[in-house]
Amino acid sequence: MALFSLLVAILVERLKFLPSSWQFDRLLHSYQLTFFGDKTSLTTPMMALALVLPALVVYVLSWLVAGMFWGMLSLALWIFVAVICFNHLKQREIFKKYMQAACRSDVQACYHFAAELDCSECLDAVSEKDLGAKVGQSVAWINYRYYGAVALFLIFFGPVGAVLYCTVRYYAEESARTSLNLPLVDEVVAVLDWIPSRLFAFGYALSGQFSEGFRAWRHSALSFNTSARKVITETALAAQPSPEVSDAPICVQSTLALLVLSKRNFTLMVAIVSLLTIFGLVS
Repeated sequence: MALFSLLVAILVERLKFLPSSWQFDRLLHSYQLTFFGDKTSLTTPMMALALVLPALVVYVLSWLVAGMFWGMLSLALWIFVAVICFNHLKQREIFKKYMQAACRSDVQACYHFAAELDCSECLDAVSEKDLGAKVGQSVAWINYRYYGAVALFLIFFGPVGAVLYCTVRYYAEESARTSLNLPLVDEVVAVLDWIPSRLFAFGYALSGQFSEGFRAWRHSALSFNTSARKVITETALAAQPSPEVSDAPICVQSTLALLVLSKRNFTLMVAIVSLLTIFGLVS
């Protein structure tokens, strides 16, 4: 079910079938307002409940539908959760606007959309070439945070794991975007990201220039205190193939190279899941 759900979710995400009102972040925003109100009032126990409640609901639903109608309801639940968790229309639209601004040589707009694309770190690019490299790193990170990590949690922990990760990621992004110090969020997301980020970063090394990528991965991944973002971006940047000579604007050449590397890495992960499914190691 993991592989089939993953492929269906990728197809729906690429074809943009899901309306904006059904994007996971939109649903979490409504969930937050309905059950917990203002995020500034969240205490530690309330924050813990907010993080685990959606996953608990999915767990109960999985238990209730298990075995019903020859497993069709379980499969439907897997597909529904995968489709919801994989759709991120906002990030796609911002990246599209960034590319359009670059193509019309609007550097100021490029800086604006680049800052919107990834709020986890301050954008400190000093040139168009540096901007392209920074956005490329953001693309590598977003590809992990919104696709790779979700896929890994879905594969190994099912819909419950995918929903738990996406819920924690939502609150972590909200904390970074609004500068709120939400209790538990930073610690939980760091724990959840530790192993998946290192697995996915190793995929970047395999998908690009292996010797340079593996050297960077070994340097950062084996350190317990290194952040997941640093592991991902440093490995991706080291494994990045040299940008091809083209007529593309300078501020997107490095971005496009890292985007191609990210697509290779995700394709590699799907291929590995397919093999694990064939050999019965993944259900």
